[in-house]
Amino acid sequence: MTLREIKAAVDKGQTVYWSSLLYQVIKDPKDQYLIICKQNNFAIGLTWTDGTTLNGNESDFFTLNPESKE
Repeated sequence: MTLREIKAAVDKGQTVYWSSLLYQVIKDPKDQYLIICKQNNFAIGLTWTDGTTLNGNESDFFTLNPESKE
């Protein structure tokens, strides 16, 4: 998924994962997109500080049901 696709999916209420079901992309109350580990709540930004370079490969981001809200 591209950065644009990831943000659009999260904004639509879809659950986006990175690498495994353990890591979920969220949008926090400050409108920041984060990758959060559901096991320990550790989070990193979805992108580097440049705002465009993903913290991960595009091919590692996925949704389980891309057409429906989870």
